[in-house]
Amino acid sequence: MARDHGKQIKDDTLYEDLRKGGASKEKAARIANAKAKGSLEHRGTQLEDRSKADLLAEARKIGIEGRSKMNKAGLVKALRDHG
Repeated sequence: MARDHGKQIKDDTLYEDLRKGGASKEKAARIANAKAKGSLEHRGTQLEDRSKADLLAEARKIGIEGRSKMNKAGLVKALRDHG
């Protein structure tokens, strides 16, 4: 069981796991608190952070017409509008 690190650390278990993995106290606290708050956002989950090739493959998979002529911004818009 994780020990209580006080009110400044919101997820003690994650904090300890990160520290054991080599993260600094500050980094572990930031990540643990963001995860507990629900605001931890991973890069690559946003369409703008994905590569054009990845967006093109996704567009192909769901059957977006005219995808080969689209730039990255166009692919992002088409994927968002498709859902």
